[in-house]
Amino acid sequence: MTDIETFRTETRSWLEAHCPPSMRTPMAESEAVWGGRNAHFPSPDSKFWLEAMASKGWTAPMWPKAYGGGGLDGEQNRVLQEELARIKARPALMSFGIWMFGPVILEFGTEEQKQAYLPDMVHGRSWWCQGYSEPGAGSDLAGLQTKAISDGDHYIVEGQKIWTSYAHYADMMLCLVRTDPRVPKHEGISVLLFDMKTPGIDVRPIKLISGLSPFCETFLNGVRVPKTQMLGPKNKGWDVAKRILQYERTNISASGFGGGAGLDLVEAAKESFGLDNGTLANKDLRSRITKQRMYERAFHLTMRRAQEEAKAGSEVSHYASVLKIAAAKLNQDKTELLVETLGMDGLGWAGDAYRPEALKATRDWLRAKGNSIEGGTSEVNLNIVAKRVLGLHDHQ
Repeated sequence: MTDIETFRTETRSWLEAHCPPSMRTPMAESEAVWGGRNAHFPSPDSKFWLEAMASKGWTAPMWPKAYGGGGLDGEQNRVLQEELARIKARPALMSFGIWMFGPVILEFGTEEQKQAYLPDMVHGRSWWCQGYSEPGAGSDLAGLQTKAISDGDHYIVEGQKIWTSYAHYADMMLCLVRTDPRVPKHEGISVLLFDMKTPGIDVRPIKLISGLSPFCETFLNGVRVPKTQMLGPKNKGWDVAKRILQYERTNISASGFGGGAGLDLVEAAKESFGLDNGTLANKDLRSRITKQRMYERAFHLTMRRAQEEAKAGSEVSHYASVLKIAAAKLNQDKTELLVETLGMDGLGWAGDAYRPEALKATRDWLRAKGNSIEGGTSEVNLNIVAKRVLGLHDHQ
């Protein structure tokens, strides 16, 4: 038996012994475990599952063991993900820290920062948010004006962030600040890490068209941050910011935004329009669903190609923008098509007259309108692809 076969056997045995049956069923959005100081566990099993996975470092399987990770290589991680999928295990932890911020702390952080922040991410003891966009700096992120003023051993932060996902629940923020206003805008940016309980932070949720409030305005007034909590060199924060955007876009693409409320598009179409000689009776809808399935297939094949090229050592950072554009369109088209397919059942907002799945599908459709904006607008990402992938340049 090869080493990888032994690893698969041991992994399968461990998962079978530790993953509770209730954690092998489809997960509703309200059942996701995000962790943090005030973590909510929808059941004792969900708490047990997180603790079990974190004890192995498998919430961050490829991070070094020295920081709480699993220390797995690429092949071992592939086996772990396959075995988790085989038993239909729920994610033990949903975490921006693990998806985006932990990797850049591993790359740019000091040893003290790694020891201070990474184990808490692995064990779900901290919930992180991203202090990027501002009212006057969204797509032009480098135009940010939130400033950090030197004051002895601290920086004093003044400014405002917007669209700060889940800031009202977060324990920590990774924040872009301007530390030198005299130089070109990309060169005067730094990154600070700070506790959301620091005095001077005011968070206000923003209600979306979907009825939910995952985004927030965050006001920073005289927030004192120790200089030891700067990530990377002073005024070189743009390098960190770009790396996080790559992770963000890649993870958004990998999740496919998650729209659809668990409803199967084909089954919903059959229920609404019925069959004609064994095929969907509505020819136009049949054609559109077929095209949507083809697009989904092409998207997943492209994802797989990116993963294979990455394993082979190729530079694949351009895939982040390509896949982000495709994932936004994929989810927007899918949610709109599903609502159309549901007919009158897709027009509900609340009440017992509508199925819960249909109500969620309608809200997912409305929420999907933001997919082409968040994580970098589709227009900005198209410019990145044009310039950095295709080598196109402006001509005067």
